[in-house]
Amino acid sequence: MSGTDKTKTQKIIEGPVVVLVEPQLGENIGMCARAMGNLGLTRLRIVNPRDGWPNMAAQRAAAGADHILEKAELFDTVEAAVADCSLLFATTARAHDQAKPVVGPEEAAREIVAEVAAKGTAAIMFGRERYGLENDEVALANRIITFPVNPAFASLNLAQAVLLMGYEWFKHATGAELPFAMPERSERASSHQMQTFFDNLIAELDKVEFLRPPEKRDTMLVNLRNIFSRMEPTKQDMHTLHGVVMAIAEGRKGPAKGGVLDSSGAERLRALLAEHSQARSPSESGTVRGLAKMLRRNPTDAERMLWNALKTDKRFAAQFKRQTPVGKHIPDFVSFPKRVAIELVNPGEAEIVVGERAARAAWLSERGYRVVAVKVADVQSGLGAVLDSIAGATAEDGK
Repeated sequence: MSGTDKTKTQKIIEGPVVVLVEPQLGENIGMCARAMGNLGLTRLRIVNPRDGWPNMAAQRAAAGADHILEKAELFDTVEAAVADCSLLFATTARAHDQAKPVVGPEEAAREIVAEVAAKGTAAIMFGRERYGLENDEVALANRIITFPVNPAFASLNLAQAVLLMGYEWFKHATGAELPFAMPERSERASSHQMQTFFDNLIAELDKVEFLRPPEKRDTMLVNLRNIFSRMEPTKQDMHTLHGVVMAIAEGRKGPAKGGVLDSSGAERLRALLAEHSQARSPSESGTVRGLAKMLRRNPTDAERMLWNALKTDKRFAAQFKRQTPVGKHIPDFVSFPKRVAIELVNPGEAEIVVGERAARAAWLSERGYRVVAVKVADVQSGLGAVLDSIAGATAEDGK
């Protein structure tokens, strides 16, 4: 049976006794046992089964609930089967004109849970397949259970009736606890992530002139933003959507041209990478590498200037790589031979970016890397001095 796992420990809960009164078919007894097994019921009493007991047809229909059939108790009369019960319910789809409380499955389940907790013995009687319980059998019960079904077609299969009652009891006995839950793999996306994604999306839409005519552009942007806001996407959703947009933009013939973010957009992208890097294990590096790839395609002006200088300055001889992972961290530039990492510091950075850079620098330093922090303003005003500083760090490392 799908969903059956014999490696798992069965949940043992003291529950009500299931009493089958003169069941006709062995198959029905077996299916009742199967339903009991589904809902943690273990105590089965059978009154005068028509086809005798034990019954091979019942074992075949039980589909693995043999432990219930093996411990089933056999009785000649209903009175004997329910003699020790302190709370007895009779299930019926017909009014028997008896002055007894009539309850639904949910109310009956609550009373059963309370009775068992008080060390009483609760039981539920189910009648014959053909005509159910007789008046004198119903008279033995404290309560009548009837199901809220179509009154013009109220007769239930015996196993269905057992399953419905078992479900209501098990739900109350366990607090409706589900057997498993899908773990939440990602927290809700931050405003940084949402804005970075939206900037990237708009840049690609502008390339294909989607946002037209011009007078409708603002309205279209609001509508697009609302689509994603209503989704309440997670961080992982944002990473996936970034990848989708970039894959469409690149197409089969390689990366699309243009689409470089401005400095504020690139800074938000750095913040996105910083947020994802916090408390993440190396196994999650796939997403980090994807964001680094996006940063490689979207450098700021200062980053492009410094990268071009590092590539052409003979002192560095192609030693540096840009946006390349070192473990689970990605510095702006890194030289593996010289074990030097360069970090660009933008003005007015968010706290999360500053904190993530400090953690990254500490991690790199512990592993023998020299970390050189370079202010963007210095790159723009005095690139030569910046290169001399980097050269000094590489030379010091080489000593």
